[in-house]
Amino acid sequence: MNGVILRWPVPIGTTINAQYYKKVLQDKLIPAIRTKRPGLLESGILFHHDNAPVHTARAVTDVLAGYKWELLEHPRCSPDLAPCDFHLFPEMKEHLRGQRFETEEDIIQATKVAIKNLDKCSYVTAFKDWLQRIEKCANNGGCNVE
Repeated sequence: MNGVILRWPVPIGTTINAQYYKKVLQDKLIPAIRTKRPGLLESGILFHHDNAPVHTARAVTDVLAGYKWELLEHPRCSPDLAPCDFHLFPEMKEHLRGQRFETEEDIIQATKVAIKNLDKCSYVTAFKDWLQRIEKCANNGGCNVE
């Protein structure tokens, strides 16, 4: 609810598989948490990602189990429950609308600015919406909560 902890652009041509995701968790996310939210690793983390195969692969679940984080279950058939999809990406698209980019680095910098321009209230709203969507999903048997 306090904003983005890690913004990691995937290099062009990279295949996102379990090994890649595991490496990002270990080499990028953990250091970012230590830097941006000191003490959070020790106090406990609620971690949510969808149930894409790369997220549920044994290599990834083993790493996450070692962190002793509380993993929030993502209901099957519910892609609309990812806060990035219903909040962050639409907000970024609005900020980037009409812009043209010459290089990949231009895109990376523009998305960085777009994320920085989101205020804390927008994250709080996103997570309140997320909780409502989860509740609605649970009440509807797990699918399509638009």
